[in-house]
Amino acid sequence: MKSKSKVLRARSQSWDPVASWYAGWAGRNGSHYHRTIAVPLMLELLSLKGGERLADLGCGHGILAPPVADLGARYIGVDLSSRLLAVARRHHARHGRFVLGDATQLPDHKLLTPGAFDAAAFLLSIQDINPLAAAIAEAARLLRPGGRLGLVMLHPCFRIPRQSGWGWDEGRGLKYRRLDSYLSALAVPMQEHGQGTTRSYHRPLGDYVAALNAAGLAVTGIKEVADNPGPQDKRADKRATREFPLFLGMKAVKLE
Repeated sequence: MKSKSKVLRARSQSWDPVASWYAGWAGRNGSHYHRTIAVPLMLELLSLKGGERLADLGCGHGILAPPVADLGARYIGVDLSSRLLAVARRHHARHGRFVLGDATQLPDHKLLTPGAFDAAAFLLSIQDINPLAAAIAEAARLLRPGGRLGLVMLHPCFRIPRQSGWGWDEGRGLKYRRLDSYLSALAVPMQEHGQGTTRSYHRPLGDYVAALNAAGLAVTGIKEVADNPGPQDKRADKRATREFPLFLGMKAVKLE
């Protein structure tokens, strides 16, 4: 396990080495989980209206652009991977604009005017971005007073890469969620795909709230969403799936 000081020094990296794999795996409009849970959750959190401007930070290959455009809102996606942005432009150029940049140090770009956005989003991206405080601060800088920030992530209390999993209590006939670590901040190397690996950054829930507050954002809503049990799942599996949320959605509003 890495010490917290080492985790805080580790910076998020471009997904260029795994871009082809990821875009192929997720598909043009996102994976099953994107389409059925994550994207609807983000749209519910942000409640976008026609004419509003959204910055999608860590946008990947741009799967949030079409549903945002369908609402009549203006979409700007930012990502550190030029290869993922090439896919985004190929499939979704008519739905929005895309900018190459680091979410923790946004570039000086005419499309990223500070205070010009009604909403910003981290759609399953914030756990791939480090440092956390810098990313949240940059999102807050883009927002107008009263602007909303939405975060959708794997639930940090229950879904910790390599530090959580399912267990089975034979005596009670009970499926349970096992946690080996929670309070320690971690930078976890993920499974290798394509020509490289990525890192997932785990932080306890309190770290997210602290970063939001430090950036002048107030948490106004939290929604925890479970996976959908499979039709062939046993009773214990269905109960566990319903009880332990897969995703966490958070909404915060810029105060000044």
